[in-house]
This record gives sequence, C-alpha cells and structure tokens, in this order.
Amino acid sequence: MPIIIGMFEAQAIAIEIEKIVPNRPMTHDLFKSFAQAFNFQVTEIVISDLKEGVFFAKIVCYDGSQEIEIDARPSDAIAIGLRFNVPIYTYEFIMSEAGIVLSESEDDDGSILQDVEEPVSSGKDRLKDYSFEALQEMLNEALERENYEEAARIRDEMNKRN
Repeated sequence: MPIIIGMFEAQAIAIEIEKIVPNRPMTHDLFKSFAQAFNFQVTEIVISDLKEGVFFAKIVCYDGSQEIEIDARPSDAIAIGLRFNVPIYTYEFIMSEAGIVLSESEDDDGSILQDVEEPVSSGKDRLKDYSFEALQEMLNEALERENYEEAARIRDEMNKRN
C-alpha cells in the first residue's frame, strides 16, 4: 500500500529499518524514551482510514490498565511502530481502495524478489572504488551531517567487503 510521505519522515523510517544510530535522538526516538520513562507501551499501529486520498493512523498504547488510541499521521505512526517493533495493520476496505499488487519473481533458492530498480551510479558516486578507510571517513561525515540515506549506502558497501 503506497503512502506518500515527506522526506524527513522517510528518513526516520529508513534509519530505523537500516538500524543506523544517529548522533542525537530523532523525534520518534524521543517518543519511545518518553513512553518507556512513563511506563506505557505501544502495542500496534493501525492505518485506520482513507478520506479523499489522505490516510489516517492510530498509535495503540497500553499503560497497564487501559488501552489508548492516539491519532497520528501514518508516517509518524509507522516510524514509531518500527521503533517499538509492533505490528502495523490496516482494514480490508483501505487495502481494496489503495492497495497495489507488486510484480514478484522467485529466485533460485525459492525466496521472493520484488522488481525494484536500483539507482545507477557513476564517477565519484561509485562506492566500490573507495578504500575501506575512505568509506569509514565518508560514513562518519554522512552521520555528522545526518544524511542517513547516504550513510546506509556506505554502510552497505562496507558490509559487502566483510
């Protein structure tokens, strides 16, 4: 189900998926620390409605005695859900209205591969042309600039070499 979100929200989701630890906590990390400090937990995320092309979401929380639903933008709810490692749900009527079917193919080992186009890089963008030490410097600089997408690409290149 494609949901259009802003660049900063996408970055917040990406750094959690990629397990990148930023120098300073992001807003969603602050939410998690706040929740833990006051002893409540997020139990699930629900993409709850779709009106005129706009998605709505709820963060479902539990404080030990009652369940509370907090209204949220889907991008924020997903970023928080990933940090709490909780399931993300939606309703069938939303899936039938906004869901898409991705073209998939099976690999030789039986795993499913999604048809995703990789960006083509050239010249200085080719990370494989850099030494491991240069990549480490580039990673540190990207993290300092809080450019987490670039940091993830550099980290992936470094992991390929290990």
